[in-house]
Amino acid sequence: MGWTIAIIGGIILLILIFGVVSYNRFVSQRQLIKDAWANIDTELRRRYDLIPNLVESVRGYASHERTVFENVTRARAAAASATGSPAEQAAAEGPLVAALRQLFAVVENYPDLKANQNFLALQQELANTEDRLQTSRRFYNANVRDYNQRVKQFPSVIIASTFNFEEEEFFEVEDALREAGAPQVAFGGEGPGVTFGGPQIPPAAPPPAPTAEPSGTPPPPPGTPGA
Repeated sequence: MGWTIAIIGGIILLILIFGVVSYNRFVSQRQLIKDAWANIDTELRRRYDLIPNLVESVRGYASHERTVFENVTRARAAAASATGSPAEQAAAEGPLVAALRQLFAVVENYPDLKANQNFLALQQELANTEDRLQTSRRFYNANVRDYNQRVKQFPSVIIASTFNFEEEEFFEVEDALREAGAPQVAFGGEGPGVTFGGPQIPPAAPPPAPTAEPSGTPPPPPGTPGA
């Protein structure tokens, strides 16, 4: 009888330990998701801050492209004011990404603008921001995926349903500079070339190898005396 009580008590203790560990892990995962989302929000705000200066740089060369500038400004304002869930924020970012790609398509028509140092600096800063944003997005989505799997899997689903741990939303947003004029290096069979939102500029052909000059005195032909 005593052994039976001990075994039952041990089982109950193991269940309680599992419950505490599982609950604490859910709490840690949810906090990690919040921290990862904060990193995404930081990069989105940095992108919003860069856009007005970028628009003004392009406006100095293409002032007649008023519709493009208005689209970017309107999309930026809508995205910056979005305060919903990650899915709602991603939906607000979509029009902004499209407007920025349209802006960079305009840039392709102005070689002097593409060579402007101020514009290049802004574009590079935006490219760096986009890289950090995509890195933060992948980190956030990886944590959401792991968390959601535990919410649905047995036996952790018991703790999730008991303490109202619900599935989190993924955040999907495209890179604003993809196919939009960002400098890229293209590698092909004939060596690297540089592209800037357009056709590839082939690398310079390598100089021809120098021809070896004969050294010394050539041997005499057969039959020559003294040979």
